[in-house]
Amino acid sequence: MTATDMLTASLEDYLEAIFHIIAEKHAVKPRDIAKRLKVSYASVTGALRSLSEKKLINYSPYDLITLTKEGELAAKDVVRRHEILHDFFVEVLAVPEADADVAACQMEHSIPRDIVERFVRFVEFVETCPRGGQKWIKGFGYQCDHTNTQENCEKCIASCLDDVRRRTKEGGAKAMVSSRLKDLKPGQRCKVLKVRGRSEAGRRIVEMGVTPGSVIEVERIAPLGDPIDVKVKGYHLSLRKDEAEGIDVELI
Repeated sequence: MTATDMLTASLEDYLEAIFHIIAEKHAVKPRDIAKRLKVSYASVTGALRSLSEKKLINYSPYDLITLTKEGELAAKDVVRRHEILHDFFVEVLAVPEADADVAACQMEHSIPRDIVERFVRFVEFVETCPRGGQKWIKGFGYQCDHTNTQENCEKCIASCLDDVRRRTKEGGAKAMVSSRLKDLKPGQRCKVLKVRGRSEAGRRIVEMGVTPGSVIEVERIAPLGDPIDVKVKGYHLSLRKDEAEGIDVELI
């Protein structure tokens, strides 16, 4: 049983808020939490005491609030569930960002972990399958927005076949040429082909979901190219340039 399995939905919200405030401001005060969650100062105080008793935060009156190691892991678990659901609603169901965020907030507390992983695998399948991808998602979004409008399935399938044939024609050599993750730009997505290296850092990367077949999105690159912030399976990772050098990928 993990730390988050013992938390109420309300306490998970507080933990998630603390995590985001630390990321934004590097310091957390009770009034920051009250403002973010739109709750009373008294409610915040009660929640902080409960989280402190569970050893998820370091808290004492008039001092800054920090996450314990266990608290940080629990907070990341909550944030990951939220972002996986949010991404599924936006990228697969074509739900508007604001609506997706509200729905993710409502569902993130009760969805079982194994079902969350199914969401991840489905999104990756849609993004990498020749019959899926962004065109397929946009087609679904169009149908949702236009009642009684039906896509021309024959034309859609023919278009998919044309894309596959074009990629094949461009060539075994060219179509499957891999790049290094370090060479990608913010906003680009790719599929992992191979993770090289057996170091402790390499094992950490694999444990966080960077495995062959997984989909990675490059979010930010530091001005000097190090570190590289990526998103994979709902995790946000900061990779050093030499770590990204060891990851072979294919653009999707």
